[in-house]
Amino acid sequence: MERKAAAGIGWSSSRNNAPPAEPMLPDDLPPAQTAYFLDFDGTLAGIVPDPAQASVEPQTLAALDRLAALAGGAVAVVSGRSIAELDRMLDPLRLPLAGVHGLERRTADGTFMRTGIDAGAERRLVAAVGTFAGSRPGLLAEVKPGSVALHYRRRPELEAGCLAFATDLALADPRIRLVTGKKVVEMKLSARTKGDAIADFMAEAPFRGRRPFFAGDDTTDEAGFALVNATGGVSLKVGPGPTRARHRVEDRAAFAAFLNALAACDPAARPAPRR
Repeated sequence: MERKAAAGIGWSSSRNNAPPAEPMLPDDLPPAQTAYFLDFDGTLAGIVPDPAQASVEPQTLAALDRLAALAGGAVAVVSGRSIAELDRMLDPLRLPLAGVHGLERRTADGTFMRTGIDAGAERRLVAAVGTFAGSRPGLLAEVKPGSVALHYRRRPELEAGCLAFATDLALADPRIRLVTGKKVVEMKLSARTKGDAIADFMAEAPFRGRRPFFAGDDTTDEAGFALVNATGGVSLKVGPGPTRARHRVEDRAAFAAFLNALAACDPAARPAPRR
């Protein structure tokens, strides 16, 4: 099979962001043999100042629907958002989902599970972050099950103060785990990660026995990249920045094009021989 670099994914070193060394084509990830895991914000949807206003383009939803059909349902979204939010934004699709960085999960058969959280600690966390954000116009406290994300995209000059505030909360309550991302710091009452969620999916049908693929754009996706790398899968970083991912595309538009190409794969195709 002729390999066309324009359709491929370029590999970059996580240490120095070196130029692509070898392209990867959609046919390298055949639907019958691949378990597809995708981040949401910055990967499927654009990052916007108000997270509630994020959306997925219709053509991307159509590609996800087609890919899920080709892969026998082995397509899951693994996100920091809650499952309720993901369902709203992916409507009318209903995919297997992991929300709040793996704190909650819905399997391919519809079974819902959530890590137990101390209700009192959750109420105190919500109140503390709400008070902090409420006294600083432009900050946004996004409340999720067992977690609160503090967004400072509209007030980037407050980054140091937001991080210091979150660190103080975590020092006061060791159950709080900090997750930093693009202009956001999240405080969650669980040690679960996206890597844990992917591992759980991989133990279940229809993902079990397949090669995992995970695409994400942010530091919150690094645990997922590590898990996929350790299990012989394919990790893909969307956009710039140091990463454990072994492949990279330039931006979300390039990933959307690759996703459309995956959804157009011939189900009978096999990976091209590697040289």
